[in-house]
Amino acid sequence: MTFPEGTSANLKSPTPVRVLVVDDSAFMRFAITQQLNDDPQIQVVGQASDGREALRMIPELQPDVITLDVEMPHLDGLSTLREIMKSYPRPVIMFSSLTKEGTAETIQALMLGAIDFIAKPSNRLDIRAAMGDMALKIKMAAKAKVKSLNSRQLLSITPPSRANTPEKPVRAYTKHTPIIMIGSSTGGPGALNEIIPALPASLPSPVLIVQHMPAGFTRSLSERLNSISPLKVKEAEPGDQLLVGQVLIAPGGFHLIIDENERVALNQKPTVHGVRPAVDVTLNSLNQRFGKNIVAVILTGMGSDGTLGASILHSAGGYVIAEHESTCVVWGMPRSVAEAGAANAILPRNQIARAIERAIRDANN
Repeated sequence: MTFPEGTSANLKSPTPVRVLVVDDSAFMRFAITQQLNDDPQIQVVGQASDGREALRMIPELQPDVITLDVEMPHLDGLSTLREIMKSYPRPVIMFSSLTKEGTAETIQALMLGAIDFIAKPSNRLDIRAAMGDMALKIKMAAKAKVKSLNSRQLLSITPPSRANTPEKPVRAYTKHTPIIMIGSSTGGPGALNEIIPALPASLPSPVLIVQHMPAGFTRSLSERLNSISPLKVKEAEPGDQLLVGQVLIAPGGFHLIIDENERVALNQKPTVHGVRPAVDVTLNSLNQRFGKNIVAVILTGMGSDGTLGASILHSAGGYVIAEHESTCVVWGMPRSVAEAGAANAILPRNQIARAIERAIRDANN
């Protein structure tokens, strides 16, 4: 995930962030440790070569943040993450490969409670560039709220089935109901994992999602959500229509707008709030095309992306829901919306799906 502008100024800590580095590659452990120890606000307190060793070290070292490789022998990253979230809950940043399997495992890790991820470089020469924002991610993760997950919750977060998901019915949108627009950043995949499957197949509105995420990962996110949701979920493509029964996710690295023909258009114009895709870009596009006929939901994330679009929508008579602090990993984007006076409701995430349905019913009355 990418960072909104101005983030670094808000992450200074009076004491160094204690980090445990977990990776089966001795070179990667050395490179990560060297990179992090260059920052005076970070202290690497230990290194582990696999998940088993990491789980033995956590109670003794009590790290604030853990960096965790996805692919490791003996006990892989996902299995290690499950045990961390069950027994030693704390912020975890995953190291992921850019393969299809790697991106799918990374999305599952985010569902399991990992705060963020870093794409592993394909060769050693790219390692410094690949870890350029690593220290920033560590310091942000140290401030995130992490809750323990019980065995039942962990078992419910399983990989999507390899079998083809049955085709789900979609139909034309006739503008009789509001469009649903959801914006999220850090902690967003976990929130979407709870909210999107809770929306019924009978939902009479199209849904758009902007999740701050780099290219290559939003397709795996859409496939994961599609495998567990009554609605059809797909990564948005140019020319896609807004359809009832369908959820479109903005692809990483592209802004998503709705053009004059009310179809999806993608662009790579400059970042907004330091991110692309940006919630404000999509939401303002919807504001221009559909006026107040929108329900906007702003979920967990750092910064203020979505506040401008939500404020315009709220002033026009649309409906805005902000996630409550109690369930946010980072209470930044929803807090900004709330403090701007642009939220009609501020709710924990387990109440948001039902609130969306209620807002649609109220709009039709």
